[in-house]
Amino acid sequence: MAPQYQIRADFDARTLVVYQAYSPAIADAALRAGRFVAPFSFQRMTWIKPSLMWLMHRSNWARKSGQERILAVRMTREGWEEALSRAVLTTADPEAVARAAVHVQWDPERSVRGAALNHYSIQVGISRHLIRAFNDDWIVGLTDVTPQVRKAATLIRTGRADKVQSLFPAERAYPLSQTLQTLLCPGG
Repeated sequence: MAPQYQIRADFDARTLVVYQAYSPAIADAALRAGRFVAPFSFQRMTWIKPSLMWLMHRSNWARKSGQERILAVRMTREGWEEALSRAVLTTADPEAVARAAVHVQWDPERSVRGAALNHYSIQVGISRHLIRAFNDDWIVGLTDVTPQVRKAATLIRTGRADKVQSLFPAERAYPLSQTLQTLLCPGG
């Protein structure tokens, strides 16, 4: 049985994929530029999620207003781990959370059909104090996965949910140092 708090992601030796949902205006501008540009806001926290199924639950399979486009953001593992090393759990002391450059929140992972599972998925909030590093230094590439998401939603609606996983890369346990495990996971 998998640990209750474990980062699962699509990653290789150098990079990791996180997902974000955006309006068409933000997604189109970012895809053209290869990184985030206006109308993306650099003045607010942006949340990145290595679990595509959790984001699908959150965005209602790219049907929520302002979340109609799903981007796979490939970022450096070095940047990912830098963000994690600066993180504070959102359940920590409110003053510590307010000062933190990065917030970590754990929410129940979701099945393809949206049911809550018995383990958690990480969300990482990158504050406006660190967002330029995320955008300028850590992002390796952006991919629009909205067509696969829409195809998956159709498969689910038509009773073929068993075909959905084949549309997306496998997410596997991401190795964390003991220091990061202690810092990020409730109960360490």
